This record gives sequence, structure tokens and C-alpha cells, in this order.
Amino acid sequence: MSIEFGLSEQQIALREGARAFANTVLKDVRPTIRNYQKPDERFYSLRPFHEKVAEAGFVKGLFPKDVGGTDVPTLDFALTAEELCAVDVNVPSAMLGIGLGVKPIIFFGNDEQKKRFLPDFIEDGTRLAALAFTEVTGGANYDAADPRFGVKTFAIREGDEWVINGEKHYTTNGTGWDGKNCHLYAVVCRTDPQQNAQESLAVIMVPGTTAGVSVVGLLDTAGHRATVSPRMKFENVRVPASNIIGKPGDGIKIVSTNFAWTAALIGAACVGVMRAAFDHTLAFAKADARSGPCPIIDYPTVGYMLADMKMKIEACRYLTWKACQQFDRSHGQEQELAVMTKVFCSETCVSVVYDAMRVVGVDSYTDMHPLAELMNDAMCFPLYDGGNMGARRRHLHRLIKDGSYAPHFAAYGAH
Repeated sequence: MSIEFGLSEQQIALREGARAFANTVLKDVRPTIRNYQKPDERFYSLRPFHEKVAEAGFVKGLFPKDVGGTDVPTLDFALTAEELCAVDVNVPSAMLGIGLGVKPIIFFGNDEQKKRFLPDFIEDGTRLAALAFTEVTGGANYDAADPRFGVKTFAIREGDEWVINGEKHYTTNGTGWDGKNCHLYAVVCRTDPQQNAQESLAVIMVPGTTAGVSVVGLLDTAGHRATVSPRMKFENVRVPASNIIGKPGDGIKIVSTNFAWTAALIGAACVGVMRAAFDHTLAFAKADARSGPCPIIDYPTVGYMLADMKMKIEACRYLTWKACQQFDRSHGQEQELAVMTKVFCSETCVSVVYDAMRVVGVDSYTDMHPLAELMNDAMCFPLYDGGNMGARRRHLHRLIKDGSYAPHFAAYGAH
């Protein structure tokens, strides 16, 4: 069997449709959010754009067909994400946040949970979900083997209910569109303070209308300016015992699979941002002489930098495609390439945008060019969604230490 890198006619149509959507709809996001100073107001201003995203069918792609979705493969989602993020990262981030909130149900939930929680998002595509993962003290040690450490949000079983107490932050989408909570939260917690993560880590679904769920603060970010990052408090929150996904102790597998899905897709977002930086810099280099005798692209120094930038973009794109394909084929079991994609593409993105700024010069650090905004967006990629140092390299380290690790077969998959 040959190895095929070509896109099908359906994939090409999907990519072209996403590109047209981004260039006609999402092009207005950055000018819109500049009108607002507060982070929640910037996020709320995205709602009209998100409504158009839902109308175009992108949100349905997150959900399986048996609940009314279109079940778009991760690879196809990556083709879409690259095109959208080449124009704007904020609206796609909201959609990714929905995925983080519902994929635990899709990947690991039972039929009753899927039928109970998922159709709402098909009925109204503007509804938001969120993953309440990061503790206010940090999330890197969520899987700590010592019960004294790690996740401090606890869900205690009382009869037929879980009673949840704790605080989270960086809960993307957590405010909802009006500051009164989003539609559904996937809360990462422990079910026993005396048991470690391997025994007690769990994911419990909490509807946003549940008493005791509240937004208690907002974090403002240098990039991804309209991606809301609230601090959420869960105070004596009671939900049915049936809201747990799987059983206590399954949380590690659920969280790692969830973040492997986003890791692969973040590669596509990084490619989109790098593309935007490259396109702007190439156009600048062809048009601007910097008071010299010819456009600066004629100088080998500039040409070589552009060539290096383009090579990095292509390498990241193909790594992303492979990681997404492998994630799909293994049903989320193969995670090494996905994690590598997140680390490599995010750090390469920062490098490429910085090289773009070096070509343009000091003007790139002003609002005369989009590169300063793109750099702020790029800087987020290595830090969020499981920081590269605190979580992602740790994940790879754990794989490498495993006695069954085959160091040169990540591209082939073991499943």
C-alpha cells in the first residue's frame, strides 16, 4: 500500500469552504474585539461570529452522527482549523473549548450520557461547554501519585449524588455568553482526598444551571484576546451520581486522551498563525526597500530567512496531519505524535513569527503591522492546553521511560 499525502475532493472542498468563511466572516474579529477593554466583553463580542460558525456546520462536526452531529474526523478538523486560525484564533478557540468539554462524553461516556448531554448542542449550536481542569495552584501534577498533592477539587459521594467543592481557572468558555456560566462543564476532580489520582481522579459532568457554580474572577491574557479565561468556583455543587464519566480512577485516561485530541489540532492552529505571519512578511519584503535601492527580498539574508520559515511551516503541517490521522485510526489510543505535534509546532510557531518580525524590523513591534498581535497569540501555544514544560514533555518522558516503549515507531503506531 502506498503512502498518500493527497487530499480527497471532499477534503479540498472542506478546506476551501473554511478559507472562504475565514476571509469573509472571521476577518472582522480583530477589529471588533479592539473596541472592548474588558476580557469578558471581548469574548461576548464573539457571539455573532460563533453563531455564523454554528450556522456553517462547524460545531456539528464535533459531535457523533447518532446525536445529530456530522462526526468530522480529527484530520479534516485540522484542515479547517488551519484556515480559520490563519485569520483569527479566538473563535476557533471557543470551538476547541466546546470540544474539551464534550469529548470526555463522546470518547468515554455511556449511551445514556450521550443522549442526555449532547443533543442540546445540536439543538442550539451557540451553547458552550468547558473543561474545568486547571487548579488555581496549577495543573501539571493532576496525576500525582501522592494523595497530598495534585487536584484539590473534590467530589464526595452522598447517596445518589456527588457533592463537588473546589476552584478552577483558565476554564475556557466558562462564563457563557453572559457571565452566568456556560451550558455544561466537564469537571476534573478527585473522589477521595485519601486516594491518589490513579485511584480517584474523575471527570464529572455539571450543567451550568446547577446551584453552586459561579464565575468568581477573570484572567486577562496578552494574546488570544477574546478567549475568556475565568476562575470558576464549585461550592457544594450537587449532581446525580450518574454524571461521572466511567469510574473513579478513569480520569487520567480521559484527560490524557482529551488533551491528545487538542494537541494534534493545536498543530493546525500554529500552522495557521505561521501562515499569516509568513504571508504578511513576504508581501512586505517584495514591496518595501527600507530606503534602499531595491525591495529587501532581493537580499539573500531576507530570502534565506523566508525559505527557513516556509520549511518550518511545511514540516509542522505534515506532522499535524500525521498526528491527526493516527489519533483517528487508533481511536485516541496513540498519543505520542499528538503530544509531539503540540510541543514542536507551538515552539516552532514562536520562532517563525519572531523571524517574521526580524525581517520587518522594529516597525513590527508596533500597530503598523499585525506581527506583534500574532506574536502574542503564538506565545500562548507553548504555555496553554498543558504547558510544554509542565505537562507535555512530562507526558513524553513517561512514555519513553515505559519498558515497552519502541523509540523509532511513533509514525507507525502500535494499535
